[in-house]
This record gives sequence, structure tokens and C-alpha cells, in this order.
Amino acid sequence: MSDSQAISQAVAKLYDTYPFPPEPLLDEPPPGYNWRWNWLAAYNFCTGQKPQRQNVRILDAGCGTGVGTEYLVHLNPQASVVGIDLSAGALEVAKERCQRSGANRVEFHHLSLYDVGQVPGEFDLINCVGVLHHLPDPIRGIQSLAPKLAPGGLMHIFVYAELGRWEIQLMQKAIALLQQPGDYRDGVRVGREIFSSLPENNRLVKREQDRWSMENQRDACFADMYVHPQEIDYNIDTLFELIDASGLEFVGFSNPRNWQIERLLGKNPDLVERAKYLSDRQLYRLIELLDPENVTHYEFFLTRPPLPKADWCSEEALLSAIPEINPCIDGWPSRCLFNYDYQLINLSESEFNFLQACDGQKNIQEILAIAPLEFSDIRKLIEQQLILLSSEFRVPSSE
Repeated sequence: MSDSQAISQAVAKLYDTYPFPPEPLLDEPPPGYNWRWNWLAAYNFCTGQKPQRQNVRILDAGCGTGVGTEYLVHLNPQASVVGIDLSAGALEVAKERCQRSGANRVEFHHLSLYDVGQVPGEFDLINCVGVLHHLPDPIRGIQSLAPKLAPGGLMHIFVYAELGRWEIQLMQKAIALLQQPGDYRDGVRVGREIFSSLPENNRLVKREQDRWSMENQRDACFADMYVHPQEIDYNIDTLFELIDASGLEFVGFSNPRNWQIERLLGKNPDLVERAKYLSDRQLYRLIELLDPENVTHYEFFLTRPPLPKADWCSEEALLSAIPEINPCIDGWPSRCLFNYDYQLINLSESEFNFLQACDGQKNIQEILAIAPLEFSDIRKLIEQQLILLSSEFRVPSSE
């Protein structure tokens, strides 16, 4: 047996022992939303416009117990969904989860990410969250996935960052020294005993209590974090080595507010100005070096070109655009609501009236005749992604 096969078997054994994520099974659709799993919202985030079709194919690559898969089905009512995973135990939970909640447009395959080529066809959206960093060869993994992405499609990836997980790495190594090899239940027991035995002011204890303790009350979460047999953490340099190896194009981080230098250096305009001369990758590296505690992971979109991006800069293009409410907002209709990213938004009366008229049929010029609003306010609604825009004609690309 090769080292790679041995690692894959060890990972499968962990998730057979502790199926992950350990979310409860419901007899109804799951609550809320994650906009990254909604094709309309994700496509709009990446391109600035509503996609031309919704009957897409979606792959949940490394679906685990089907928490994300279930959302992918319910949030995309015209899509067909495929889930694959290495763990037979986790897949059984995923099948039951989706069956119970009525997520019936999904098929599951017991496959390693390396073997995704056995699934026929290409996919418009590939979701790969928390998987690549657990592979013995992540580059081989992403290179296996890349050919399954259709031209103009989107791949959303989540991998760990080394700087924000420094304390986790230390505890992982400490537990591994004391646990019975390959006995993950023993690893959880040992880990919990270590935490309870260390001084209260110990750095590892403080980090666990401040950041992770609520979710780690569940053994499956504790095991996934501290007892995992395989984990590769990244920094910006190694992350883009992984991305470049895929042959796909980086679209952007799906948590862009974390990657704004003004968040850290905004009170010093000179430093912000200096940062403008850095390349994008140098800027990202600067941000993670300055804020390592909060960069615990990277989440981002890749695409296989061409991915046309809308340019609504001209007044003519904007007036002809047809707006509709983003499906990933909470609290609508109300002047106080949460946007796609669960940020609280307070609308003016004029903004509220404008949004009420956004029915997906009338263009902005027609709406302004019944619900006047300044162009600057319309652009703010677009920036906040409260509305999706589409047009009867192809919007010129800005690239």
C-alpha cells in the first residue's frame, strides 16, 4: 500500500468514526442560506450580473454528511446535484439527510476526489469546502477537479491558513504523541484531558476558549480539528501555487472584506498609498502577516474562462438593466434587513420603494418612473448586492 493510500484510508476511518459535519437531520429544508451555495448569488458576486440560466449541474466534492449538499439542492431548485465523498459512513448520513428534508435532486457516489473523473460530464458550480487540505496530494486533487468545471463555471474552495491555526497545529502534534495510534476516540479523550489539565492562562487553552470551544463541544468537531491524521495548511504564497497548478483563473476571495488593507492601516493614509503599489498577491500576503489571528482559512472562487463580467458604468446600460431582489437576503420586505452576507442594512424609504418595484420584469428606467431614486443610491444597492441585474442584450465585458 502506498503512503497516499494509507493516508486516504486513515482519513476515511476518521470520518467513519466521526461523520462530519455533525449537524442534526431535519424533516424540512435547512434554515437560512449560505450565498456561496446559491448559483444566482454566487454568479452575481463573481460577475456583477444574473446568470442566463438556472438549470445547472452542481458538484459537491467531498460532501461529508451532506450539510452543504442539502443547501445546494434547496437553494437551487432547477439544478441537478452530485455529491462525492471518501467516507462511506458520512455518505450514509448525507443520503438520509437529503431524503428526510426533500432534497431529492441529488445523487451520491462513494469516490475519492482523485477519482472524480468517473463522474460523467462537466459542472457549472463545484463546491469543495474543507477537503483539499486533508488530501495527501492537494495539487493532484485540484487537478482532478479542474477538468470537471465547465467553461464559464465557478469553483468555490475553502482551505486552511497556517498563520491563524498555529495553536491548533501545536495541539494536534501534542495529542498525536500521547494517543493510541489510529484510535481517534482515544485521541479525543486525550485532547480533552490535555486542555482540562493545562493552566488557564496557557496560550493554547486561551485560543481554544476564545475561538473554537463552542463548536468543539461536539466530539466530531473536536476530532476534525485536533485529531485529524492529515492536514496541510497554507499561506498566500503556497495557496497560489495550488491555484496556479489547477490551470484555472482566480476570481476572488468570497470574504472580500477580510482582504481590504484599509481595515488594518486605514488610519495611516501614507501606508495605504504605499500598499497600492503592491501586486494583488503581495497585498494579500501583507494582510495575512499583519492580521494572522483572523486569517484562519481562505475561501475563494476559481473559473474556467471565459467568464463574462458585466459593466454597468454607463447610465444607458444601467437604465436598461432589469433588477430583481437577491434571493439571499433575510428580513425582506422590511427597511431593516440582512444582506447576502448577513450584514445589517437599513434602507431609506426611497430605497425600500425602489426595491419593492424590482420584480424581474421592469427595467430600471421603468422603475424610476414609479419609485424615484438617485443613481448613487442605485449603485449602492448593487454594491450591497441587494439586487441582481440582467439585460435583454449582452452587457459589454469590462475585461
